[in-house]
Amino acid sequence: MMPAPLALPSGIGRDALLAELRRLSWGAADILLAYGRGEQPPYGFAKALSVDDGGEGPVSAADLAVNQWLLDGLGAAFPGADWTLLSEETAKEQLADVPAGQGLAAEWLWILDPLDGTKDFLQGTGEYAVHLALVHRQQAVLGVVLLPELGELWFGVLPALTGSAGEAWRENRAGERYPVSFSSRQELSELVLVASRNHRDQRLEQLLSALVLGATKAIGSVGGKVATILRGEADLYISLSGKSAPKDWDMAAPEAVLRAAGGAFSHADGRALSYNNGDVRQAGCLIASHGPSHQALCAKAAAALAVIDPGFAP
Repeated sequence: MMPAPLALPSGIGRDALLAELRRLSWGAADILLAYGRGEQPPYGFAKALSVDDGGEGPVSAADLAVNQWLLDGLGAAFPGADWTLLSEETAKEQLADVPAGQGLAAEWLWILDPLDGTKDFLQGTGEYAVHLALVHRQQAVLGVVLLPELGELWFGVLPALTGSAGEAWRENRAGERYPVSFSSRQELSELVLVASRNHRDQRLEQLLSALVLGATKAIGSVGGKVATILRGEADLYISLSGKSAPKDWDMAAPEAVLRAAGGAFSHADGRALSYNNGDVRQAGCLIASHGPSHQALCAKAAAALAVIDPGFAP
């Protein structure tokens, strides 16, 4: 028997929350699309000068504009809501006075990434995303992943909020819903990996060789990668930290949507991801998959890492 669903803060209704997230997401899409095309952005945001013109550049301007849009929007829609808002753009300031090893004092926490995949935004690949995740006591319970260039808005509501099975779907601007469509591939040698163009090192290449997977696709943002799994175009994604590691805002929303859909997202040793735990880095070997082969993938990856990088905490 499933436990009763969590009550959202301050009596906020789920339908009202999803409606506002929908509005804010498509507004963020309008802002990013305008900056990316060098057009005047909507909602009163200033047009960015290009780097060549000596301005702060479209990436920085777009980050800040979407950040303000989301923070102001959530604040205005739900004044007095008993939750805290944390974004990539505000994290340094917000966490400056938090004691080492401690997270923010918040039972409910929004973790936002106004522009995931800044290199792709700058390069014009279109493979960037916006992430919004609602976290309750270190666990993501709701996620939104917006892919502006594709006109896709992914929602994931985990069982903690539904009281039953998780719910995940994709919407277009017209509000039409489409279900998740995982692939039927299960053998490791058939699985399609979605990987990064910009974050690969020798250790990751060695790990992938040891796993002996099928084909590989290259996609920019984490949200974009997970969307390929949700569409059935790919089956897994692996993040292996080295000199740097992804952060809470990179992973929380994609993880929530994938898990709500019935997929899996964990450390290679099976540990669940957690957030606001005193370290915003999501370090280790993180594996996201469509589910059926997840346990086998984790076991094989952990064994391979013990050889490739002894002492590495997967």
